[in-house]
Amino acid sequence: MRVLLTGAAGNIGRTLITGLTDRGHGLVGLDLQPAPEGYDGPWHTADCTDPDAVAEVFDSERVDAVVHLAGIPGESSLPEALTSHVVSTGVLLDAMVAHGVIRMVYESSNHAVGRTPRSELGDDLLTTEVPPRPDTFYGVGKVAAEALLRLYAERHAIDTIACRIGVFLQQPESRRGLSIWLSPDDCVRMVQAALTAPAPGFAVLYGISANTRRWWDLEPGCRLGYEPLDDAEEYAADIATAPIDEVQATHVGGSFAADRSIERPAVDRRA
Repeated sequence: MRVLLTGAAGNIGRTLITGLTDRGHGLVGLDLQPAPEGYDGPWHTADCTDPDAVAEVFDSERVDAVVHLAGIPGESSLPEALTSHVVSTGVLLDAMVAHGVIRMVYESSNHAVGRTPRSELGDDLLTTEVPPRPDTFYGVGKVAAEALLRLYAERHAIDTIACRIGVFLQQPESRRGLSIWLSPDDCVRMVQAALTAPAPGFAVLYGISANTRRWWDLEPGCRLGYEPLDDAEEYAADIATAPIDEVQATHVGGSFAADRSIERPAVDRRA
């Protein structure tokens, strides 16, 4: 499969360049940044929110699927979040429709449901059937992007899979991370499953490893063929407790749901 990988210069992107290539996929990189050192495949330095730039990529490259990672990785203003996460997704989906590309794997986030209190779950796992409860404008952008994916799946019969990623690191670094960690190897397994699952339509899965302490239900991913093998528990003995642990365990989104310091108006007024 020939895959257009947006945000290919980022941490997850660099992992997928290696992992998907090892699984026999051909990659086309797209990012605002230049190609990582050592990558010698096709690369386009362009903005995913620019329809003309994206159209040029699709006109010049044959692709079978899109893995969309590009976007502002943290909190921003509401207009910035919507442009980065929703407009970019819409631009790519329009180009896919125009060129007959029928699968997108999207990097969504746990922050789409981040204000879900842990106390509401009890001993249960958070399913993909819970309503959206974003904890930030970043989370709002992810919720809106997921809605756009569903619209195009139903309007244009495009297979769209939203992967609500927990925390992507080489190894977990906090007590919360023991529940929501996604290992690099499992990330590749997850995207491989999302690319190859037969006719999923619109689907949502939680992007975490097979963590003993997981908060989220892995079954939606398992139905698509995602079988994680790593477990954050391997690192539990090396992670000391910290004062922030209690705050991070209050909501699914961790401290983002309780941190008043990141709150800002939806739209900044001009001075």
